[in-house]
Amino acid sequence: MKAGIVGLPNVGKSTLFNCLSNAKAQSANFPFCTIEPNIGVVNVPDARLEKLEELVDPERVLPATVEIVDIAGLVKGASKGEGLGNQFLGNIRETDAILHVLRCFDNDNIVHVDGSVDPIRDKETIDMELQLKDLETVDKKLEKVKRASRTGNKDAQKEEAVLLAVKTGLESGTSVRAIKIDDESRLEFVKPLQFITDKPVMYVCNVDEDAAVSGNAYVEKVKEMVASENAEVIFLAVGTEADITELETYEERQMFLEDLGLEEPGSAKLIRGAYKLLDLETYFTAGVKEVRAWTIPIGATAPQAAGVIHTDFEKGFIRAEVIAYDDYVAFGSESKVKEAGKMRVEGKEYIVKDGDVMHFRFNV
Repeated sequence: MKAGIVGLPNVGKSTLFNCLSNAKAQSANFPFCTIEPNIGVVNVPDARLEKLEELVDPERVLPATVEIVDIAGLVKGASKGEGLGNQFLGNIRETDAILHVLRCFDNDNIVHVDGSVDPIRDKETIDMELQLKDLETVDKKLEKVKRASRTGNKDAQKEEAVLLAVKTGLESGTSVRAIKIDDESRLEFVKPLQFITDKPVMYVCNVDEDAAVSGNAYVEKVKEMVASENAEVIFLAVGTEADITELETYEERQMFLEDLGLEEPGSAKLIRGAYKLLDLETYFTAGVKEVRAWTIPIGATAPQAAGVIHTDFEKGFIRAEVIAYDDYVAFGSESKVKEAGKMRVEGKEYIVKDGDVMHFRFNV
């Protein structure tokens, strides 16, 4: 599962990517410095993992990860191939969620591709390019569906009605995710077309250091604008985050954060947000060899969760021994949880809960 960082050139995308991952994308003060999408595998910060490490004292600890893709800056006309439009739009299509970076700071030394700072205009520019690309997709599909619809095919007629609603919405400047369509029709007719503007989105407002704690007027404008989209808005000072990542020790980084009035880097909040945006959650395995966070889609069953470790675990699944995270912490160890009768044995139908500590029994 991948989240793609998108935005206009020079809004701080590559600097943000560098903060999030150890891969160092080229970061320069001109458009198109990131040509190929950079991909970073980023650890998901999770205080529960630290607590389990403290209780178990394992040989190693492995956090959950999420893939972040840094996509080159889009410009006006990208849907018609301006800049490197077609390639960039193709890269966005391959991601599962969008992190849309908006410039929300003033700085005369960093040029803006449109000459002035206006995150609302910037958002509309990107939205329009993505919507135009989606319009191409829906028009192509409608050509085929209309032919079948004219023969009296009831399914085709139903699909045509849904696609026409999508087309009307896009033409009025509404992204697919915000168009009112019933869940069944969305699943059957909209999801298979992989519209770019149907992907879940989080708006990341890049502010200056003075606004790192409370945001600023630009951020408030963005929040007002996206209120109807059911999208999350976060703000962070990307330049300051970059300075924090350059510090050598954890203690130095904490002191820097305290001086700014922050409890944790904004990038940690963003990574957790991306994880949630992708509809992912975590379960843990905990033993003296290893304490590990495993990533599963929300709603995964116990055998599906076991399959993340190894396909044999899913094929030969017998049962799962499950401890709720809060019980593990309250009693302090697996043996004490067992003594208290708080370990549960679950079968194939069990839906894994975020934070479950699990042990699988299988036979292949």
